[in-house]
Amino acid sequence: MTSTREIQFESPSFARRIKGMLGVDFYRLFHTPLFYIFLAIAAIIPAMVSAMTMMPDQSGNTMEPLYSNVWQIIASTKTLYVIETIADYANMNMVFIFGGIMVSIFIGHDYSSGYVKQLFTTHVKKQDYMISKSLTCAFAMACMCATYLVGGTLGGLLVGYETAVNLGSLLVAILGKAVMSLGWAGLYTFLNVVFRRYFGISIASSFFFGTGILIIGAAAVIENLALPTEMLNLFLYGASVNANLAAGFGDLLICIAVSVAWALIYNTAGTLVLNRCDVY
Repeated sequence: MTSTREIQFESPSFARRIKGMLGVDFYRLFHTPLFYIFLAIAAIIPAMVSAMTMMPDQSGNTMEPLYSNVWQIIASTKTLYVIETIADYANMNMVFIFGGIMVSIFIGHDYSSGYVKQLFTTHVKKQDYMISKSLTCAFAMACMCATYLVGGTLGGLLVGYETAVNLGSLLVAILGKAVMSLGWAGLYTFLNVVFRRYFGISIASSFFFGTGILIIGAAAVIENLALPTEMLNLFLYGASVNANLAAGFGDLLICIAVSVAWALIYNTAGTLVLNRCDVY
């Protein structure tokens, strides 16, 4: 007489699933030239902007450096919703433009290579995919913030800009920009899931949102109507303008809260898209 045994397979825990997904994504990130190319771009561009860009003075006759202080390439001197000069725009927020393009290429390769098809046929949860991609891309963008800091600082020092700054506010500005990488990575992952079949559109949409055109345009309109722009910043540009050279600890907390909220919202939305549509 033979007996049969019922073999039960225990489903991996959430932590184990995410750990496995992150292991694969980080391996792919570290073994692709794309990551290192964008790290270099994030360092070279601010160095060039800081050291080489000249603007006409008030009379329009003499060309002057774009900045007067080394740290202006890192963050604006105050909270700005409407850009006053190009120097207010050209700071570490540029990482969110480079980062958006990098995320589009990184995720786009998942679809062009057939990796996603292979992944989801093994019953990988869509939510795990969104979380893993967001965290991996957030790490990549935070690394770009670090190389941006190095390149921009060296460029300013070589030119001989002033270095006077409130160290506490500078630290808040740097950490605030880096923290916002999580929220931006969530947004870009969502956009690339939505436009997964249209690689060009996914890159264009990431570039569009990364430039901050939405908040610049909307803030200009609202300012003319004498309406507050603080909430607009939180929804359209992720509180990034709060990370500036006049910021305090409260501004860092705002950046953290908004970045986490963005990540949760866009990961939930992206999961819904993947669950209801053909993911291939």
